Amino acid sequence: MGHREDLLEGAKRCLLQKGFMRTTARDIVKESGTNLASIGYHYGSKDALLVQAYIELVEAMSDAFEGGAEGELRGEPGSLERFTEVWSNIIGTMRAPGSLWRLSMEIVAMGDELPEVRDHLVRAQREGARGLVTLFMGGREEDVPEETVDTLGQFYVTLLMGLMVQWSFGPQGAPEADRITEGLRRVIEGVGKS
Repeated sequence: MGHREDLLEGAKRCLLQKGFMRTTARDIVKESGTNLASIGYHYGSKDALLVQAYIELVEAMSDAFEGGAEGELRGEPGSLERFTEVWSNIIGTMRAPGSLWRLSMEIVAMGDELPEVRDHLVRAQREGARGLVTLFMGGREEDVPEETVDTLGQFYVTLLMGLMVQWSFGPQGAPEADRITEGLRRVIEGVGKS
């Protein structure tokens, strides 16, 4: 690996060990075996490097949303079975010790302190919304219309953020996938009655 990749891998380890705010440039250099100047050369700043490392950690977690090593989702795209299955897989990642979701809570909370980091993550979140649409509904990310990202994608992101908060603050009372699906079922039934 070159310095760029070494820095990225070192930054990932630092994020998981120390979090965003407590990770220093020196921590990353020590963890990666590189030098301070290489951070600026390859990423522009420590924060830009940490954002890239965080995004890659989240992208790597998306495999677990699909069922991890087993691979494929069994429910038909767009079905309540798929909805339950995907949320069950997502919740499984929230249970893991040292969960990336705790780091995500830190990053959400510090948004106003680092506007350039927030802006970068807002763009990444939009692409995450696009990926969630295909996870639940099938298809390819590049085929998802912007209007669908703005509606269905943001719906899924909103559910995900709410779950993240609940599992971070009180896992004992946080909902399981079957309860979320039952809630959706009731919303659908209620809409049908009006």
